[in-house]
Amino acid sequence: MTKSPTPLARQPLKLAFALLLSACVLPAQAKAPSKQAAEHVPSLSDVPINAKHVLVLDEGSGKVLKEKQADSVVPIASLTKLMTAMVVLDAKSNMQEVIRIDSADRDTLKHSLSFLPVGAQLTRQDALTLALMASENRAAAALARTFPGGLAAFQLAVSAKIRALGLTHTQISEATGLSPQNTSTAIEVAKIAAAAARYPAIADITSDKKATIPVSGRKREFHNTNRLVGKKGWDIRLSKTGYTEEAGRCLTMRMLSGGKNVTVVLLDADGSAARLQDAGKIRRSLEKARG
Repeated sequence: MTKSPTPLARQPLKLAFALLLSACVLPAQAKAPSKQAAEHVPSLSDVPINAKHVLVLDEGSGKVLKEKQADSVVPIASLTKLMTAMVVLDAKSNMQEVIRIDSADRDTLKHSLSFLPVGAQLTRQDALTLALMASENRAAAALARTFPGGLAAFQLAVSAKIRALGLTHTQISEATGLSPQNTSTAIEVAKIAAAAARYPAIADITSDKKATIPVSGRKREFHNTNRLVGKKGWDIRLSKTGYTEEAGRCLTMRMLSGGKNVTVVLLDADGSAARLQDAGKIRRSLEKARG
């Protein structure tokens, strides 16, 4: 008489039979997917973004999470001021030195408004804060004009910084970003943001919601041009906005979202609301992907 298989010998048979049954289950017998499985979490790459040029980069892995015409050379408006700030800090000038707003600092290209009248006095440090946080064009122009060696030396320093960062598609013709000749790509703006983040002063200033600055001895409160800074749910480590007619609405940020340190670059959005909506979509997508 043939002996019955031992329990151990039956295991492969049971497994094969179970697999065969699962392969032959009729549609009506199929188990309904769980609610969690049924919910489709769209990839960030599928999320529609208004800005014409986009890059979202995972800083930890270097992985590109989303890109849209990220290698097109376009005007970058006041994102320029990140480069201005780095060059000014590299010069190691006395940041407590008082500088004066001159008529040469006025915007004769776009005729933009300014909180700094000609003759106003403030420290170089406060001028840096206003240039970065409030995107004050006269402050940025004054920083370049009072650069050691003057405007010519400032321009040489900017060109050297561009080469040092390995930027081959970036051109900076002046300190404020008002000129449409200040151009870059979303990819290279991300590199500029990464370099700027290594300067604690730039990271601190651009991630503050507001600052009180004495101008000619009178204290005034200035707010960050990025309304997302300091807002609940946002952990922004570096930020800079920009706008000109040629550049559209621009934004670069480094932030913690969805458990990732990410860099976001948005160039040429149709308006301030569209720019904020783009940023919100990106953050929500990263948070959902984490969940």
